[in-house]
Amino acid sequence: MTAIKEINRSSGEGGLRRELGLGALAATGICSMLGASVYVVPFMIQRNVPGIGAWVLPAFLFAALPAILAALAYAILASAMPRAGGSYLYASRGLSPYLGFVASFSQWFGLSIVIGVIAYIIVPFLRDIALALEWNQLASVLETGTVRVGLALAMLWTFVGTNLLGSRFYTRTLIPLMLLMFTLGAIVVVAGFSHDTADFATGLATRDQRILGASTDSNFDLGTFLAAAAILFSSFIGFDSIAQAGGEARNPRRNLPLAIGIAMLSVGSFYFLFTAAVYHTVPWQFVASESFQRDVTAPGLLSYVLPGAWAVAIIAGAAIALLNDLPAMLLAVSRLMFAWAKDGIFPRTLGRVHPKRHTPQTAIIVSGLMATLGILGSHFASDFFLGIDIMVTSMLVNFMLMCLTVITLPKRNPALASKVTVLSHRPSQLLLAWLGMLLLAGFLVIHVSKDLRADLSNWYFHSTPIWLIVMTIGSAVYFLERRKLQRSGVDLHKIFSQLPPE
Repeated sequence: MTAIKEINRSSGEGGLRRELGLGALAATGICSMLGASVYVVPFMIQRNVPGIGAWVLPAFLFAALPAILAALAYAILASAMPRAGGSYLYASRGLSPYLGFVASFSQWFGLSIVIGVIAYIIVPFLRDIALALEWNQLASVLETGTVRVGLALAMLWTFVGTNLLGSRFYTRTLIPLMLLMFTLGAIVVVAGFSHDTADFATGLATRDQRILGASTDSNFDLGTFLAAAAILFSSFIGFDSIAQAGGEARNPRRNLPLAIGIAMLSVGSFYFLFTAAVYHTVPWQFVASESFQRDVTAPGLLSYVLPGAWAVAIIAGAAIALLNDLPAMLLAVSRLMFAWAKDGIFPRTLGRVHPKRHTPQTAIIVSGLMATLGILGSHFASDFFLGIDIMVTSMLVNFMLMCLTVITLPKRNPALASKVTVLSHRPSQLLLAWLGMLLLAGFLVIHVSKDLRADLSNWYFHSTPIWLIVMTIGSAVYFLERRKLQRSGVDLHKIFSQLPPE
């Protein structure tokens, strides 16, 4: 008992405060989802999955199905276990302690890396603003490696600081930026559907003195379609950030599942409208050709048909969307580390909470350091899709284990299963969880196969071995800390069968 109390004291028991309302929780999920996933990925996928051509939007729609099932699994589990570090607690209490760690460490690694990726790809949007304003020299400077990495690091650590200042400051920063992001993003939707390919051809000839190439057919290939869908699945990752903030949510049993639903519905609808609007004006053949030459973005593509001021506005909207990813995702990954420390399966210093700001400061800083590796990795790999691929692998594993937890929870922990308030009809739970497992497992097989078959210059540019190496290191730390707990006489069964105290 003494050992358990020591764990709770050292990890900051009671240090987190329930200050996040429904709006802040929904904004956390929305801002974690909406960014690179819509402004970059649906267009750069032409390079990452050659041959997808005109089938991007159908692949987007198909990718939404397993994401919706995973979101339902999260909502079910969040209603029963509203604590910080959601996915770790769900699987460790409803499946097994080690698989809970695997699910959450995979999630922490993948999201931390992609935070760095997002910071790195904000710079091309700044470049596009410079081009729209005809500041060509500045645009050239922003293309240089040192400047791009330096700016990415500056933006990342600015939002590390935002998280360190506490949840109230976080909310006041995030919600206004989210509203501005949707307002400026709506310009893309209106502009895309208000113009057509002829307008784009005219703009291309006027600005770049280039002639739009002839249209070619896009043949459907099932393997290519599924590979693209597996990548586009990453666009729906982010709603899980809401669950990680469970220890700071007001009225969590109601607000956590509701916020997940709001985030999925609003962002999913925006994705489809946005992507369809851009491809309505810009031919996929042009997008594919340009993607092999440089990093292309939605605002950069539509800038050919818009006046300079409007082009700058939508590029600024894209930059804000990307910036919004950073504080929301940093909050999520740091709360995972906090939850590990609170249970004592990771070094306890990670659970230290600032006495006045009520933030897990060490966990935030360590997550920032991992995101820094994402920036450096994207730069040296010369392809930010390495980070995206790592995140997809990580989150497919995480979502599969969440679906499996829905299946095993009543047998593994009937007391917690009895507290489920979302979709409490057990046959419906099982149907959705098994269907989610099958679809997610299929996506994982496709994604890993594509990665291992990719012709890359070095083995460490493949996401699968990187993920396996990091998971092995994390597992070693887990078992080392678990052994320390056992030797100190801690009742592990008791810890992993109930929720941590508030």
